[in-house]
Amino acid sequence: MKAFRCDLHIHTCLSPCAELDMYPRAIVRKVREEKLDIIGICDHNSSENVTSVQRAASGHPLTVLPGMEVSSREEVHTLALFDNISRLQHFQKVIYDHLPGENDEDVFGCQAIVNERDEVEGLNQRLLIGATVLSLQEVIEHIHRLGGLAIASHIDRESFSVIGQLGFIDPTFAFDALEVTPRLGLAKVRETFPELSDYPFITSSDAHFLRDIGRAYTEMWMAEGSFQELCMALRGKAGRHIISGN
Repeated sequence: MKAFRCDLHIHTCLSPCAELDMYPRAIVRKVREEKLDIIGICDHNSSENVTSVQRAASGHPLTVLPGMEVSSREEVHTLALFDNISRLQHFQKVIYDHLPGENDEDVFGCQAIVNERDEVEGLNQRLLIGATVLSLQEVIEHIHRLGGLAIASHIDRESFSVIGQLGFIDPTFAFDALEVTPRLGLAKVRETFPELSDYPFITSSDAHFLRDIGRAYTEMWMAEGSFQELCMALRGKAGRHIISGN
């Protein structure tokens, strides 16, 4: 086993709040420069660029996990990570069926669907910056029903986090892990949130700009860079565990 650098929260140019330079090949190039081993592609309420990033990473020693950052009706953001694109596509249908509104590019930004050669193939017209009509509990249940991981996004932020929106984390919310921002980091997280000590913590870049990729990652002790190993590390099983965060 060895230490793997994991950044499980990276956006692409599909997210309206991300820069248009967040194309698949540019992301992979920057990820390799930062010596990351595993990344999660998690655009807002959509997954249509995940496959392109996976294809752009083909041939490189890099694991690209299929994911999404979902906004519940309470405007709580949750990362959904899956072991394969098929499960993510099933989840995508659930989210699209519960996501109202249309995007106004002049107000919210462009939502570019691109291929692995960084060519724009279309624009997503849905209101990806908005919230679904699913409750947080329903979001988590849908993720788990499809065998995915549900990770509470940036819990130390005042906006769009479970604590920021609701004031606390209800123990009935079966999060698999809690994410904190680079501003807090893992070194201070348990003294900041002692009441949440039973949860595993990770830190991620939440990169919307190329320059932010690599500014934060979580090191995990695992046998290989796979979804199954990641699940074991988060649960501290069979010697797999979280080492530290950068």
